[in-house]
Amino acid sequence: MRILISNGRIIDPGNDIDAVGDVFIEEGRIAQRSDQNMSFARTIDASGLIVCPGLVDLQVRLREPGQEHTATMHSELGAAVSAGVTSVCCPPDTDPVIDTPAMVHMVRQRARQIELARLHPQGALTRGLKGEQLTDMAALDEAGCVGVSNADYAVESTLVMRRAMQYASTFDLTVFLNILDPWLKGNGCVHEGEISTRLGLPVIPEAAETVALARELALIETTGVRGHICQLSSGRSVEKISEAQQRGLPVSAAVSAHHLHLNERDIGDFDTRCHVLPPLRSLTDRDALRQGVADGVIQAICSDHQPHGTDAKLAPFSESAAGIAGVETLLSLTLRLVDDDVLSLPRAIAAITSEPARILGTELGQLSEGAPADICIFDPDTTWTVDAELLRSNGTNTPFDGWTLPGKVRWTLVAGQVRYEDIPTG
Repeated sequence: MRILISNGRIIDPGNDIDAVGDVFIEEGRIAQRSDQNMSFARTIDASGLIVCPGLVDLQVRLREPGQEHTATMHSELGAAVSAGVTSVCCPPDTDPVIDTPAMVHMVRQRARQIELARLHPQGALTRGLKGEQLTDMAALDEAGCVGVSNADYAVESTLVMRRAMQYASTFDLTVFLNILDPWLKGNGCVHEGEISTRLGLPVIPEAAETVALARELALIETTGVRGHICQLSSGRSVEKISEAQQRGLPVSAAVSAHHLHLNERDIGDFDTRCHVLPPLRSLTDRDALRQGVADGVIQAICSDHQPHGTDAKLAPFSESAAGIAGVETLLSLTLRLVDDDVLSLPRAIAAITSEPARILGTELGQLSEGAPADICIFDPDTTWTVDAELLRSNGTNTPFDGWTLPGKVRWTLVAGQVRYEDIPTG
C-alpha cells in the first residue's frame, strides 16, 4: 500500500535532516517518489506536525509471559504505539526466562500476532538468570535476540561475568548491563542522603552503582565486548562512562526519562510511585545526567517501563514494588527537556530513535530510503495532562500523574501500517 505523509516537519537525526517535506511509503518501507502523478491509497496531512522515526525504547517490561495478571503484550504494546513507540526491547526476566531459542521464538511470534509495536528480546546471559552457567548465546543470537543480559539479577562471580563477556564477544553480541553491586545494594530502596536520613529508609549508596560499573568497564576493556549500560543514576557514573569512551572502549549508556526529571526529594512523605531501581538520587545527580545526555556521553533515553497494579504500590515504601509505568510518557518527558533548554529538538529525538536503534544494531530509527516505515507523527504544540486512570497500559504507577506535558501523538505507523491514530475533532 502506498501512503503519502505530506507537509510535515521531518526530523530524521540519523540522516541529519530537519526540513519540511513529504514522506513516501510503499510496501511497508520508505520510498522515493518517482512520479508526481503517483496515486496513494492514503494521504496523511502532517502540516504543523513533526514526522520522525518511530521511537525505540530500550527497556520495557511487558509482563508476558508469566505475569499476565499484571499486564499483557497486547495492553503494553498498545500503550507503546499510542505514544509513538514502534520498537521495544524487553529484558529476559520473564517466566519462564528467555534463555532458550524456543522462548525467543515464542515471545517474538506472540508479538507478531498482536501486530502493534515490534518486539526485540534480550536473551539471558546465564541459565535461569542464576549467574552460574552460561546460556547458548550463539543459539539465542540466531533465534533473534538483540543481545544478552542478566536483567536485574547480579552475576556475583567476576570470573563468570568475564567468561560470559568473552563468549558474547565471539559472536559480536551486545551485553546489556544493569549496574548495582548486590552487597552494597542489600535491601536498600532510596539514595543515601538527606531524604533517607529523614525518612529512615534503607539506602542504596552511590557506590553500589560506581563499584559495579568499575568492574564491568574493566571486563569490557579486557574482553573487547560491546557493552551497554542500561541505566545510569549518578553523576559520578557519567564521568566514568565518559572516561571509558575517551579511551575507546565499546560502551554505550542509557538513562530513564524519570531520572532526568525527578530526584530524591520527589519521594516526599513516602510516595511509593517514586520507588524505582536504581533509586532517584540528588538534584546534582539529575543535572549531571541531563548534561550527559546533552554531551552525548549518554546516548539514549528509555522509559524503563514496569507496569504494576494499584496494590503493588500500597505497601510501605521499602516493601512496595519498584518501577514506573513509563512508556506512554517517554516522548513527552523527552520533549520537556527541549522546553527546559537541556536538549535541542533533533538531539532529543535522536536519543529516543536513531541512537537506541544503533545500540540494538537494527536498521530502524531512521527514514532512509528502503528503511522500514516505522514513523511517529506528533503535534509539538499540543499539551496533555497525565491521568493514571486513563493510561492504555495496565500499569497505573506513574509519579507524573497530573503533570501537563508537551507533545501529542497523532499517528503511529509500523511497517507502513497505521497502528495508532488520534485525529483531533472540532
